[in-house]
Parts: sequence; C-alpha cells; structure tokens
Amino acid sequence: MKPHRVPFRYLSALVLSFIIRSASAQTDLPIYTDSLVNGWQNWSWATVDTGSTAVVHSGAKSIAVTAGAWTALSLHHDPIDTHGYSDLTFWINGGPVGGQVFTVVAQLGGQGQPAVKIGPLVANTWTKMVIPLANLGVANKTNLDNIWFQEATGTNQPVCYLDDASLSASPPPAVVNVTVDAGASIRKVDPRMFGLNIAIWDSAFNTPTSKLLLDEMNNQALRFPGGSASDVYHWATNMSDGQTWQWATNFDAFANIATQTGAKVFITANYGTGTPQEAADWVRYSNKTKKYGFKYWEVGNENYGTWEADKNTRSNDPVTYANRFKDYYTQMKAVDPSIKIGAVVVTGEESQANYADESAVNPRTGATHHGWTPVMLAQMKAIGVVPDYIIYHRYAQGPGGESDSFLLNSSSTWANDAASLRQMLTDYLGADGAKVELTCTENNSVYTSPGKQSTSLVNGLFFADSLGNILKTEFNSLIWWDFRNGQETSNNNSASLYGWRQYGDYGIVTSAVPATAADRYPTYYVQKLTKYFARGGETVVAASSDYVGLGVYAVRKNDGTLRVMFINKHPSTKLNVSVTVKGLKVDPIAKTYTYGIPQDEAARTGVGSADIVQGKLNVPAQTFTYAPSPYSVSILRLLGPGGSSSGD
Repeated sequence: MKPHRVPFRYLSALVLSFIIRSASAQTDLPIYTDSLVNGWQNWSWATVDTGSTAVVHSGAKSIAVTAGAWTALSLHHDPIDTHGYSDLTFWINGGPVGGQVFTVVAQLGGQGQPAVKIGPLVANTWTKMVIPLANLGVANKTNLDNIWFQEATGTNQPVCYLDDASLSASPPPAVVNVTVDAGASIRKVDPRMFGLNIAIWDSAFNTPTSKLLLDEMNNQALRFPGGSASDVYHWATNMSDGQTWQWATNFDAFANIATQTGAKVFITANYGTGTPQEAADWVRYSNKTKKYGFKYWEVGNENYGTWEADKNTRSNDPVTYANRFKDYYTQMKAVDPSIKIGAVVVTGEESQANYADESAVNPRTGATHHGWTPVMLAQMKAIGVVPDYIIYHRYAQGPGGESDSFLLNSSSTWANDAASLRQMLTDYLGADGAKVELTCTENNSVYTSPGKQSTSLVNGLFFADSLGNILKTEFNSLIWWDFRNGQETSNNNSASLYGWRQYGDYGIVTSAVPATAADRYPTYYVQKLTKYFARGGETVVAASSDYVGLGVYAVRKNDGTLRVMFINKHPSTKLNVSVTVKGLKVDPIAKTYTYGIPQDEAARTGVGSADIVQGKLNVPAQTFTYAPSPYSVSILRLLGPGGSSSGD
C-alpha cells in the first residue's frame, strides 16, 4: 500500500474519555498478543516492528510504531462480521517522548469510515483505550477488513508502542428473542446438502464400519476422488499421474459403499493430467458397464488455482478450461445424456485473475474484468456450451490464523456468495445462466494444514451454522471435506483455541475399524445430529434470532413436525431464549436432541456418553422459553396438528 493521506471526518471525543465496557474475554477476538493473531496481518506503511521487546504492556513483545507524516500502522483481516462485538480495545504508550496524535480508522471493504482522534499520547505510560465500533462506523457490519492508526499532524513522530489489541465481544442479552414462522417457506431441502468427500487414501473406506458410520448419520451424498488428487488421478489404474503404486480405495470400492448407502454421488474427472476420452470412459464404465447410475460429474478441481496440477500449455487458464470443458461435456454426455456436468468457479469478478492478456466485458455494467469466472463464462458463451451446474469451494480461514470467534461468525455470508455467483451467471451467460444450479462440494474451517480447531467442538458448531445458512440460499449441495483424512500434530494447536485434541484432522472420524465413540470427532456427531433437523424434500422456513451468538434455523418436515436448530456460540453462557412459533399450533411436549460440551468431554474422559442426548421440553404456549447450553447444537422437534408422535 502506498503512503497517502486520506480525508476522514473526525469525531470530537477523545478515546481517553470512553467508558470501558465489560465483555466476556472468552469470546473477544484478539488482534495482537505478542504477535498478530487470528488471521490479522501487518499492512502498514509506517515503520513498524511487530516483535519489539523494548516496551511491553504484557507478555514479552509489543508493536513499535515510528510514524512519518500521514503514515499508518495498518492491520488487515479477511472480512469480519462485527455483529457480536462492541469495541476496539488496545493499550498504547507514548514511548520516551510522547505527544503523538493518531486517527483510528476502520474500513469496510477497503472503504474508510469515520475516524476517531487519539492523543497526544503520554510519555512512558500505558493507557487503555476502548473505542466503540459504532463510533468507528463498523458496528453490526459484515465486512470489516482494516484498522488504521494513522499519524494525524503531518509531521514525523517519535516511536510509540501498542499492545494487547482486540475486538471486545458484546455480552449476551438477558433474553434472546427467537421467532420461527412455520408458514413462511424459503425453499425445499436438497438431499445433496448432507454429504462427505471420500479420499482415495482412505484404506478403511470399503468396510462394514464405513457403512455403519454413514448409515448412523444418515449421510445423503458422497464425492470421489475429490480434492487436488482429482487432477492427477487416473481411475482405470487407480494411480496418480507418474505413480507406480495404487491408492487404497479404487473406484469400485468407493461405489460399493456409495450404492449400499444410497448416496447421491459427485465424481471429479481428471482435468489437469487427464483427457475428455478418459472421463467419457469413466462414465461408460460407471453407468453403462456397472450400472451405478452416478449423476453428477465435475470437470477438474479448483483449476483456477496454481496449486492444481495442469499440463496444458497455459496452466490454470480460464479460456483453456472453457474450451476443454466443452470437449469433456460433449464426450461424456454422448455416453450418458442423463448425467449432469459441472464447472469450477470462484466468487468475485477479479478473483484468480491469472492472465493479464485475458478479459471479459460484463454486458450489464460495461466493466472489464480479468477474473477466472467472468473470463471462463464469457468463453463458454462464445463457444456455445453451458454447464449444468457450477462448483464452489469454501474454507473460512487460512492456516495459523484460526480464531474460534471468527469461525463461528463466518457463515453469515453464504447468501453473498450465492448472489455473486448467480449475478455472474446471469451477466455472462444471459438467459442460459438461469439453467445452471449452484453447488458447494468442499467446505471446512481452514484451507490447508488443519490444527486442533478442526477436531474441536467449535468446528462442529461451525458445520451446523454453515448448513443452516446455506439452506437459506439457492445452493443445492454442501459436501464436507472429508470423511477420513489423517491426524496432523504439527499445525496450529494454540491454547487460544478451544479443544482438548492436540492435533488436526479434516476427517470426521478416525481410521479405526471398528470405530468407538471417541473415534468420532464432534463434526461427526453434529452431522449425525442434523438428521433430526432436515433431510431432502422438506421445507426450510423462516427463523430469526436477535443475538448473533445464537444461530437459529427451522425446517417443516413432511410428517407434520417443525424442527428448529439452535447453535449457542458462547463458550460459557447458557442463553435464556424466548421462542415464538407462528403458523403452527404446537403440541405441549417437544423432543430435544443435543450435542455439546458434556458429550465432547465424555469422549475425552471416557466417562458418560459421547453421543447425542435426547430429552423433552414443555411447550405450554406458542411462546415458550428454552435454554441452550454453551457451545452446543440442539434440535427441537415440535409436533403440529396431524403430526406423528412416534419416530424421529
């Protein structure tokens, strides 16, 4: 970022006069504690040392800032949802000289908001400062991405120090108000919303244990071989490109479990090192020779990314991909016209702009864009091919920057992703874009090198919230990465992250055969829990909460019942919830299904049940109270007129 002066409106109040607000430290989002944490990055253009030991408030280090005229300490993060946070809190020291004056500026999507002046700073004195996010213009927003501390006088300043910075969490309200409207239909549930990726290295997949685990959780969809391995995998030999040994799970082994469990299936054809003929032969073997009837076929995996194998003359090129996609589409459909074939995309018209000499003009806006998706779609339009669906992958965080608080607030933007993709389909494919469905075939918390958060209860809550939010969009699948993967002990196992397992694992279960209760991670139990919430063919209905720390989602089932999912994202507070149900006269007794801290602790200690707990709740009227436990997911089964009182 170039040094520059940005005009901002000033607020008259000094930070020193702000009232310090109490908040639960467990749900704060730390920014700096001896280093930048939780995904915050140094984008400064002042002279900054983020590991200074000269003057510290706590711990061993602080941020030393030597600011020239109009320069700034700039802290950047991927867009943060600020619902649930109240203040920016930090400690600042004027250093040996003091007298510095700064403006604190927060940005939404790179756009500066009203500035708050601080200073003159006091020499050799630590001062705690608490700036309400409302004063910075970023309260209750979804896209906070920068915080600046900018020199405000136009002169060079002596060194000062900043330490212990965080976004302070708002305390839970005394009463959380929830409204569920059983008559306000949003969409039908697609069974592909409940799926898992299957890895070719899973040596335990083709076993009775896998079938038992998948049946127990009522899994509905599977994807194979998935991931970057897809672009080097040759299905007929069960080997990767240039490899001399076979993988643990071949296609028929995968198909054996997939067909036994009745799963909808996504198959990812090799684009990076494969050919359209190889993919067509795979369709023929699968659906003609073996009669598996697998319907959904993807051309490649994340081919916009330089991490993907790609032997084309121009690798990771959207024009090449579009041209070759047409060949895959034509040859595969010639074998089985009933299959659906998908193309890979990313959100944003400038995302993954791999080649400066390729562009597409948006017919609606007239703007020129270089991103993967616009260029690919424009080329498809030009050559006359339309994918049956587009394939989106979503990971919330990068490795080393994991934050429990950030993760549990990250799923609120699924609707934004759906809108971005739909708009590009409409803009670049015209009327044909309406025929293309949206799918997500990979989702998890961190895009590589999973640490302890991936095996913690927090990741289970994140899955539930991701499911609840995507069910309110037009996406038709949510395929979690993955079923089994493998434990990794050397990634982010920070004590700042919740959880007792000192290892990461993308899988939801271990490779133990047979699997015990402790071999199932929280993500398994929460996915199992969702079978009591929703399945294909049912109806998503409106549900809302006035507290961001409580996710609430609802489905009207075909048996006359209403299922409401509550996600308490607070680690230590049982919430007092007032629930009002509209559009359905409910029976006075509701069933409950819960997974949370006690069950996760039972897996750790071996004492008690690690499985889902079932219970009952009195529902005396259309408005009733419910108290979901901290860090828990719970389902309420509310019986309406004509509903069956038996079964789940």
